[in-house]
Amino acid sequence: MASEEELFASVDALLAAEPELPLPAERARLREAAGITQARLATALKTTTQSVKNWENGRSEPRPPRLEAYQRLLNGWAAKYPVHGNPATLAPAPVPAPVPAPAAVPRPEVPEAFAGPAAPKAEPVVLEEAAATSAAPERPARPVTSRRPAARKAAAPPVDSRFPHGPLAVLDGDGSAYGVDGLVLDCPATTVPELVEWTLKESGLGAAKLSRYGKDSDPLIVLTAAAAVKLGLPERLEGHEQRRSLRLPEDHPVVKQVLKAKWQLTQRGFGPWARIYRKAQGRDRQCVQLAVLSWDALDERSWPGVCEMEPADVARVLGVYATRVITPRGSTAVSGLELMTALRPPTKAVRDAESGNWISGHNAGSLGTEPVDPAPPEATPEHPAVVNSGWTGGFLNEEAYQWVRSVDLLSDEECTLPFAVGLDLNTAFLAAAARLTVGLSAPDHFHAPTFNPKIPGSWLVDLSHVEVDPRLPSPFTPDGTRPTGPAWYQTHTVAYAQELGYNVQPLEAYLRRETGAYLDPWHDRLKAAYVDTLADLGVTRDLDDRQFLAAMEQHKQTDPAMAAVLAAIKATVKGGVGKLRERPQGKSYTEGETWPAMQRPTWRPDIRAAVISKARVNMHRKLLNMSRMTGLFPLAVLSDCVVYPSPGESPLDFLPYAASGKPQPGGFRLGPTPGLAKLEGVQSMLWAVDLMEQGFNPARHIKGGDAVLDEGE
Repeated sequence: MASEEELFASVDALLAAEPELPLPAERARLREAAGITQARLATALKTTTQSVKNWENGRSEPRPPRLEAYQRLLNGWAAKYPVHGNPATLAPAPVPAPVPAPAAVPRPEVPEAFAGPAAPKAEPVVLEEAAATSAAPERPARPVTSRRPAARKAAAPPVDSRFPHGPLAVLDGDGSAYGVDGLVLDCPATTVPELVEWTLKESGLGAAKLSRYGKDSDPLIVLTAAAAVKLGLPERLEGHEQRRSLRLPEDHPVVKQVLKAKWQLTQRGFGPWARIYRKAQGRDRQCVQLAVLSWDALDERSWPGVCEMEPADVARVLGVYATRVITPRGSTAVSGLELMTALRPPTKAVRDAESGNWISGHNAGSLGTEPVDPAPPEATPEHPAVVNSGWTGGFLNEEAYQWVRSVDLLSDEECTLPFAVGLDLNTAFLAAAARLTVGLSAPDHFHAPTFNPKIPGSWLVDLSHVEVDPRLPSPFTPDGTRPTGPAWYQTHTVAYAQELGYNVQPLEAYLRRETGAYLDPWHDRLKAAYVDTLADLGVTRDLDDRQFLAAMEQHKQTDPAMAAVLAAIKATVKGGVGKLRERPQGKSYTEGETWPAMQRPTWRPDIRAAVISKARVNMHRKLLNMSRMTGLFPLAVLSDCVVYPSPGESPLDFLPYAASGKPQPGGFRLGPTPGLAKLEGVQSMLWAVDLMEQGFNPARHIKGGDAVLDEGE
């Protein structure tokens, strides 16, 4: 039987509970019955009209002290204007039940990949989880500058009860914080420390972890120029040549406010992307990320047109990206790299056999917590391992194609064709990352090993004897020239020489015993994001080739906001791969010194080389198959773009199709998924030949105007 003290404690808890409000419809009825406008009520409660609208349509709830004042007002109106009819409208709004976390989806184990000089088993791929971040669907609070797409929408992930308002918000100067799906929150903060406290305690922002062993994403607050000024920040940051160097000086008043409130800044300081935190208490992280739009936090090349959008539209663009990819944590390149770690966390909880306690242990399939030195040929010339050892044995040169066919090899028939048509492969690096086995451990050195195409690593081998039609680029070099002697190649490049029927005899190799498909979850998530976003723009998988080309002609105009999301996804792929071999930054760097990027486990130039090698081999395989099926040879190749002479202005005029009308397998195929092709541009054949004679690459300019193809990094 409960004691008197226990009963009194329960009653006190009820008395201390926040007041319950009537349902949103009843709130609106009472206000209208009193003859009060939403604007007048907002003035009385010292809030915005939009906040009152949100309270009356259920998008958000008032916070103390407005909550008590609003309750008192509604109670007074309820006494004056009692309900006539259904009394259920007076009932408080029901509290939604927590949504369970999604079940872990098992993934198959990686097959054995090291069967050469040593043969340990491959690491298994860990279980992964889908992200669970979203908010209740609502319309934008302000007029949206872009139209909503009429295309199929991907199923929204379940709402995480810990983060009911989604992953991020865009704060404007009037205190309105625009979230996903049109949500608008009332943010009373007038200083950065107050904003951090509000974000962590009241906003309901954040995102669930992407892996069962990972960490939840910190909430992101994006500041408009007006919001930045209101919080005491300068509207613009000036005085540095490089954007990455922009930051507030340590004696700036806002930096002092942050430190005085016992918050900390990361080593990069208060710049366009600022991370403000306190040390975690147990499992609870205390960290908020800020992005300042007027400080160029969103690069125009990766987020086209976003900085000119209304706050509600910015929130929509970033919210879709956060839900489908990851909450932005910096540039798209940084986000691409962070996504790899979020999906493959380096550690997990394991039970200690001796003590029985849970401790941090290695997560199989990840890159671990410590950086791994590359093999000398995989490093860069300025790397300490190269400079200190005096290495002179050459380096991997696994880069994307930059090749132009000699005009002397153009036939009369080709020169008489009227058009040059450019094809671009969708996210070629992403397609190459699919089912890509990479090394997870440090390299071991071998002399005269037997080549094994299943072992990731670097091989010193002479491929100069491999014969390739001179109208095609060599598959072994970025500039397409034939090798002249032994050189270092990644496994996929050597395996392709073997695929072409040639014998390969490596002289040396640096190979890795622990292997796995590290990039598989990264590939799967980004592929789904790319395909779903294209579908939102009306480019779906069920279109035939003519419909696909027509849809691609106008997809950017269909919805500029979603077109910006698509551009950011593509930039995430290429930037993430580039970050695997980030070079030193700054003019003061001296060869042989360490630099920050190489101190992280994800500084892995060998993995970057594997992705690019496979992408280039995939491109050559298609070029070779096209020549065999159609007799056509390319004029030029630049990264994932190829230019062909054509009798017509459409790819349909030269791509190979079977009698049934279906595309022939092995060549270039049109479609919206990674690895398939789309039209890059059309120019006259005379234009292309003129560029070739001047030594320029037609693939770089096939779009026309000032457009320049993104070469991957």
